[in-house]
Amino acid sequence: MNMSVEPDSVRATEFREDAALMFPPGFVWGAATAAFQVEGATTADGRTDSVWDVFARRPGAVVGGDTGDPAADHYRRYSEDVGLMRRLNLGAYRFSLAWPRVRPDGGEPNAAGLAFYDRLVDCLLESGVQPWATLYHWDLPQVLEEQGGWANRDTAYRFAEYAETVLERLGDRVASWSTLNEPWCAAMLGYAGGIHAPGRTDHPAAVAATHHLLLGHGLAMDIIRQHAPGTPAGITLNLYPVAPHDPANVSDVAAARRIDGLQNRLFLDPVLRGGYPDDLVADLEPFGFGDVVRDEDAAVIAAHVDWVGVNYYRDYRVAGRPVPGSEPAGPEWVGAADVHFVPDPAAPRTDSGWEVQPAGLTESLLQVHRGYRPVPLYITENGAAYPDVVGDGGDIVDTDRVAFLDSHLRACHDAIQAGVDLRGYFYWSLLDNFEWAEGYAKRFGLVHVDYETQQRTPKQSAHWYSRVIGLNGLG
Repeated sequence: MNMSVEPDSVRATEFREDAALMFPPGFVWGAATAAFQVEGATTADGRTDSVWDVFARRPGAVVGGDTGDPAADHYRRYSEDVGLMRRLNLGAYRFSLAWPRVRPDGGEPNAAGLAFYDRLVDCLLESGVQPWATLYHWDLPQVLEEQGGWANRDTAYRFAEYAETVLERLGDRVASWSTLNEPWCAAMLGYAGGIHAPGRTDHPAAVAATHHLLLGHGLAMDIIRQHAPGTPAGITLNLYPVAPHDPANVSDVAAARRIDGLQNRLFLDPVLRGGYPDDLVADLEPFGFGDVVRDEDAAVIAAHVDWVGVNYYRDYRVAGRPVPGSEPAGPEWVGAADVHFVPDPAAPRTDSGWEVQPAGLTESLLQVHRGYRPVPLYITENGAAYPDVVGDGGDIVDTDRVAFLDSHLRACHDAIQAGVDLRGYFYWSLLDNFEWAEGYAKRFGLVHVDYETQQRTPKQSAHWYSRVIGLNGLG
């Protein structure tokens, strides 16, 4: 393994002589993964199918016909991976638990699956790395999908049962809990757009799934409070600032309102304000929104969170009409078929085709800071895929990812300077992994994974990030 990290004392001494941007004391530095993307071992020790196992078998659903096995084989190599975290100075590891490993088919608890997370959490604690656990990162048991999935209100209560199983076992050792990761993706990409599992294109189902995911969040928060009352807990949302292509154009402004509503306010408002925005309720009424929301649900969803996780990858500019170079909204944008997304031709792009817009990260954090009750924020995901090349000596010189990290960490610092209570940053991802519908075609990791040999090689960005962590700042 190619790993050389300078001693903390050396790096700290060098940095203090020319430090420019320091982060607050106690700032949490970490990296993130998700169970289905890294664990592999999809049939080991009693684990049963998730919606992603089944979706990946659908011809054409995933690039290259890739599946979640072997992924990064983290299930068998977790101790090696925790060793990497320790050597890279990571203070925290954000991971998710696989529902079909813990409660296969949504049924009774599975001792072998729970034992894996016992081992992982204990290994992290022994290595001085905080375990940050996410209860749901999209791997719904397939049996529950066959009963209606998240479009079925009962799934929220099955999620609460699963959460209780996890909290009873790990509640005494996890440093921080997240209920859901990116419910927008689970609901809209999975049930409306059809490009994520379970691959449905049913707008009323997507609207119902959105509400039931948030209901599940509230129910899980109650479980966390019962079993780990002193442990911080929150929800992780992908939040992107949305701007009208022409602020003077009425249709563009209306388009920005709708997309901002679907992407951001549909989740922030019920969690932090206790109810859905009136304009979105009206927008979604044709899709049966009023039929799935019950009066008592608002208080459940608004259960007090200790923090909100922000996953940021891009920002959006939209028009309410076709403009040169624009692309019409896909089916995942429920009720927004007339909206067009307008690219910035001057912006650099990642290997995923996403524009690199670090200023949007600052803006997204400021929007939450200014628009909602005071709540600590964490960047729970931020990262980029690039076509990494392994050099003759085995090194991966990913200067593009280093530049991405540097610019987005500076954007974080700008937000802190503007008054945002930002308390941590988790890079996505620790390891190259199964990147959902892109399969293994895109590499986001700080650590390169050779999928044939499972050899791990830290990239230049890993060493750079390690130095930033050791110094708690940027030069």
